[in-house]
Amino acid sequence: MTGFQRLLTAGYRVFFLAAGLFAVFAMIVWEGWLGIHAAGGMVSDMPFAMAPHIWHAHELIFGYAAAAIAGFLMTAAPSWVGSEAARTRFFALASGVWLAGRLAVWFSGSLPAGLVMALDLSFLPVIGAKVAVLLLKRPKPRQMVFLVVLAVFFTANLMVHLEWAGLTADTAYGGLRAGLVTLSALIMVLGGRVTPAFTRNAMLRTGRETGLPRDPLPLAVAAIAAALALPVLTMAGLDGPVFAGVAMIAGLSGLARLTGWRGVWTLNQPILWSLHLGYAMNAAGLIALGLAALGLGSEIAALHLLGIGAVGGMTLAVMSRAALGHSGRPLVAPGPLALAYALLPLAAVARSAASEWPALYYPGVLTAGGLWALAFTLYLAELWPLFTGPRMDAGKETK
Repeated sequence: MTGFQRLLTAGYRVFFLAAGLFAVFAMIVWEGWLGIHAAGGMVSDMPFAMAPHIWHAHELIFGYAAAAIAGFLMTAAPSWVGSEAARTRFFALASGVWLAGRLAVWFSGSLPAGLVMALDLSFLPVIGAKVAVLLLKRPKPRQMVFLVVLAVFFTANLMVHLEWAGLTADTAYGGLRAGLVTLSALIMVLGGRVTPAFTRNAMLRTGRETGLPRDPLPLAVAAIAAALALPVLTMAGLDGPVFAGVAMIAGLSGLARLTGWRGVWTLNQPILWSLHLGYAMNAAGLIALGLAALGLGSEIAALHLLGIGAVGGMTLAVMSRAALGHSGRPLVAPGPLALAYALLPLAAVARSAASEWPALYYPGVLTAGGLWALAFTLYLAELWPLFTGPRMDAGKETK
């Protein structure tokens, strides 16, 4: 079996590789355009129809993150219901649909807006339908919530395309914002499950039986319910004190949960502390977003704490852990991968500083983009053999 054929045998292989490659490509395009303008030049012709900063935001939310979500769901969902993984034909189709969406948006300057919309919006229904078929075999509310999240995420992207097609007047920004806070809500749900669970498992493997992670139900309910409400509030156009209050509840409850997960114990295990760090960045980003809604700080800075630190950090942590476990490798992050984990929070801080202090805009944004691209280049360099090579027997945990 060739590397390309093996790539299409598992969701984590094809989608986690696609996500990593696209993360680097999309950032290089944005950095290149911005760097030319920072140097006093001008780029007036791009193949896409929308403004470069809008393309940048859309593709990292609905391009990169959508691939990461698909890889996770198509890897985890079969194990949830005791089913076999999807066939190679499905992965070929689904990855082709994802790529068609990326190409359609890239060449949107010369394509009909309706065609761009149809191609880009097709991916999530393909993944959602497959996940629904699997989950309906053994319906559990705990897992069915992912279908709700996919539906909200799809609706947010639809809002963007409706404005691009000229069918609505002012829904694109709201759709982008709703898409990002939907990803934040997903981190509250998924990160809130795996972070304490994996930490507990690791502690038990060392023989420790006391001082294990705790996750009080009231805090979990408050954090998740508030986070899930944010995309709905965004799409409804509700801002100001209401949005601020809900965002603050989500973020503060998330931080309170985190204090009981024994993060200090994980400091010598990057494969674990990366999960804690991604979750912490998510909570901090939500608090910053709530404060910005009250006029305290920059909303753009808060959104980048979420986009880079939370979404980027948590997806990198989950993708790499899943790739190691499902390919049969030990759950130990190599040095370059651990460095990648650390670079993304630095990128988030640099990008947020660029929005808070206009004098730092160009150096801050360019630094953040460079750190992002370096982090995902390290990820690709370390894990490429896992995506295209045969499974090994070392390591047995595949969660």
